[in-house]
Amino acid sequence: MSASELSATERNALPLPGFAEQLSTRLAFLITGLAMSAWAPLVPFAQERLDVNEATLGALLLCLGGGSLIAMPLTGPLVIKFGCKKFITLSLLLMCFSLVFLGVAASVPSLALTLLIFGLSLGATDVAMNMQAVMVEKASGRSMMSGFHGFYSLGGIFGAVIISGLLWLALSPFESLLILTGVLLVMLAYTAPKLLTYGSTETKTGDEKRDPFFVLPRGKVLLLGVLCFIVFLAEGSVLDWSAVFLTSVREVNPIHAGLGFACFSVAMTIARLTGDRIVQALGGKRILLWGGSCAALGFAIVVFVPYTIAAYIGFTLIGLGASNIVPVLFTAAGNQKTMPMSLAISAVVSLGYAGLLAGPALIGFIAELSSLSIALCIVALGLIALAACANKVTRVE
Repeated sequence: MSASELSATERNALPLPGFAEQLSTRLAFLITGLAMSAWAPLVPFAQERLDVNEATLGALLLCLGGGSLIAMPLTGPLVIKFGCKKFITLSLLLMCFSLVFLGVAASVPSLALTLLIFGLSLGATDVAMNMQAVMVEKASGRSMMSGFHGFYSLGGIFGAVIISGLLWLALSPFESLLILTGVLLVMLAYTAPKLLTYGSTETKTGDEKRDPFFVLPRGKVLLLGVLCFIVFLAEGSVLDWSAVFLTSVREVNPIHAGLGFACFSVAMTIARLTGDRIVQALGGKRILLWGGSCAALGFAIVVFVPYTIAAYIGFTLIGLGASNIVPVLFTAAGNQKTMPMSLAISAVVSLGYAGLLAGPALIGFIAELSSLSIALCIVALGLIALAACANKVTRVE
């Protein structure tokens, strides 16, 4: 009998998630962040190894995002069927092994296939671990989602640092990935036994129809997905365009252009790691209202205050403001009643990830038609719209 076929009585007998399950959730986020960020420093090595131009490299990188977008909408029902423990363990194993092969893929087709598999595992893990996070948070009776996402951000910082350090020690990309993957597998061996054996705590009766394998988001879930798209668009804009803005508009030395994203990333990580207490104290409505406003103010300072130090302050404010918005949106997706939790989480994560992937290209298109400053202002307007929806999104329906 699958988890989705359990009766209400049988579900009530399930062990409530405790400290062990909270720790396993944090480690799943950390492992995913480490694996995801490990690829970034190796992109130039892959381009050199394959001897391809930027256009071909860009097409290859789309395989990673494409794999994630394929997996995300389909993951929820699979987690319901097999449970978090089996599904997350399998997807993390697939992620680790495909990560190693990213360092040795010697042809365009092999790298494209490896990136596709890596993207599939990343997308599947992202949805599944957020589903577990929602259940663990509900059982705890307090806000925990920001802390979970903080561990992902922490992994994002340390993964790139570890790989860069190993490469600096003259290790090859394959050797560097092999070492990191060994560490990830040890972490996974500790994490897997503590993952939830089930995939949902939503009750079902024998008379209820099974949830469809995939449905288009609707109602409140669609709104949550659109808002998630906006905040991921903001994050992607800083990731891909902050250095360009600093060098082309503020005429910053390219050596220092990366400091804009560094300010954003550090601010976001710190705010997420301390975010659970903040969300608990302020509530989701104020987080969306003040967070969206703070991030919009950050973009305004970056664009309209013509000083380099002001730009760094602006990027810091964007990181602080945006940090806890996504966790609040994911919590809201888990609490809404419009759609089953599994389908809602899949839809919201998918739409958000689409913003991260397609957003920077959209910014480039707008910048080409007008200017990069105007494009960033449009992102700020989107964040203001997000803040305006704070009450509707967090209202229990």
